[in-house]
Amino acid sequence: MIEELHFLRPLWLLGVIPALALAIVWVRRRTSGSHWEDAVAPELLTVLLESTGKSRAQRAVWGLVFGLAVGTVGLAGPTWERLPQPVEQKNDALVILFDLSLSMFAEDISPSRLVRARHKIVDVLRLREEGFTALVAFAGDAHTVVPLTDDTRTIENLLLALSPEMMPVLGSNTRSAMEVAHELFENAHIDQGRILLVTDAVDRINDVTDFSNTRFPVSLLGVGTAQGAPIPLDFVNQPGRVLQTQQGETIRAVLDEDRLQSIASITHGRYRTLVVDDGDIAHLMATPLPQDDASIEIDRDFDTWADAGYWIALLLIPFMLVGFRRGILASVCLCILPFPAEAGLWDDLWQRRDQQGRVALLDGQPDTAAVLFEDSKWRAAAKYRSEDYQGAAEDYSVAEVADDHYNLANSLAQLGEYQAAINAYDRAIAMVPIHDDAVFNKALVEKLLQEQQEASEQDNNQQQNQGGNNPDDARQSQNDDSQQDQQNNENQQAQSQNQEQSEEQNQQTDADDSQQQMQAQNDQRSRDEKQEALEQWLRRVPDDPGGLLRRKFQYETNQRLRRGNYRDREQEKIW
Repeated sequence: MIEELHFLRPLWLLGVIPALALAIVWVRRRTSGSHWEDAVAPELLTVLLESTGKSRAQRAVWGLVFGLAVGTVGLAGPTWERLPQPVEQKNDALVILFDLSLSMFAEDISPSRLVRARHKIVDVLRLREEGFTALVAFAGDAHTVVPLTDDTRTIENLLLALSPEMMPVLGSNTRSAMEVAHELFENAHIDQGRILLVTDAVDRINDVTDFSNTRFPVSLLGVGTAQGAPIPLDFVNQPGRVLQTQQGETIRAVLDEDRLQSIASITHGRYRTLVVDDGDIAHLMATPLPQDDASIEIDRDFDTWADAGYWIALLLIPFMLVGFRRGILASVCLCILPFPAEAGLWDDLWQRRDQQGRVALLDGQPDTAAVLFEDSKWRAAAKYRSEDYQGAAEDYSVAEVADDHYNLANSLAQLGEYQAAINAYDRAIAMVPIHDDAVFNKALVEKLLQEQQEASEQDNNQQQNQGGNNPDDARQSQNDDSQQDQQNNENQQAQSQNQEQSEEQNQQTDADDSQQQMQAQNDQRSRDEKQEALEQWLRRVPDDPGGLLRRKFQYETNQRLRRGNYRDREQEKIW
């Protein structure tokens, strides 16, 4: 208990200073008194001066000082134990169905329907402070981009990579999107939620109305204009050309607002046409649910420090009873009116620590976010962005899913622990075989490990070569010395020749050593450049998720083809 004892709001302890100052001032005033002690004989003071008032004032002042000191300690929030606190979240689930048919390339709204729809979905994500959100992309079939999650930042990152050209099957199959949306709700065990359909057309009304349910209202956001526009074919390297029918007539994609409005009314939702401000979002997100105030308990517990400051209030009860009659209580309350002792205390009144960390992370302050986050995964992500790879690896070490192993491997790779990183990549791939990012990063790390091993072997060989040459040089020097001694006795001319040979040999040895050092420096510089380039590649991999999504969509489409899900689809339009 003593080891764990600390204060949640330590700046409140500064309130002890005014209490001590009050005591010091009072003591000085009582010491100086009224100077009667200097003018009146001591034996007369007991008769002339009253002592009862003095003792009563003394008790009142010391009681006030004690009450202020105890009150500030209580406001500082003494604590010594953690208590698990279940976390509840508002039951506000939203599935966004994003139409990626070819008609979204139309440019009747600037710069195009696709770009404006992306921006509007980003606005929706940023306005959602709590609840779960999912994103489904659909064209000729539907694919889950992100399942229901409270991490809207991930959805926003993946959203920018979505485009109609990446969809395996052309068309606009809204029924498939609705089926995926209800499947996501069912898998998450959510009994009510909103569906937001971002589209420019619905070919068959019953593809949406068949799913009419008050617990899952469908709201529609219309993208485009009633005048419409042709569909450019720039995405197939045909600039200037537009999509045409087999008879050569230009296809014009138009927005039928009346049709979309009728669908929304049947499915208990709302309809709005995309506008510049947030008026459309505010209207659509206010679609009523049967239980708007419902909340659910999420699978997370936060261990919070138990504030024991309220126990100190018991010590103040006697002083409150004494001061109630004389108005002292009101004065004390005015002195200790609560105010924000620090920014963290004020923020804690309105947002959880994880919410504060998310705001700091979005503001580009990963260091601050790493301190605020209590969730280990979010804290690890913040540490990774702040280049605290060791801390990120420690938080990611409790890996549960493939992404955790993948992030752990990235952290270990940044730390230079390549073999451990490869093992983590293998675990991620074993859980999700189509994890292309993990496969690609593993190949990079294996190459880094091979470079490191080759460099180590080369350094060992150089040390062995240098170690093998030194004894030979020493023995040669000894032989030369002995020969010189003998030749000194025999012939002075032979001695001069041996000295010249020895100097030439030393010069040659120095030249060889210099050449070896230069070669080693060049090799080290080359290895550093290669490692830096590979590490840059490693950091760049997650920045473009488009390739991974494209392969994921293609894989899901191939699975559906094997099950025969695309029979009798030849007559459907492709835009």
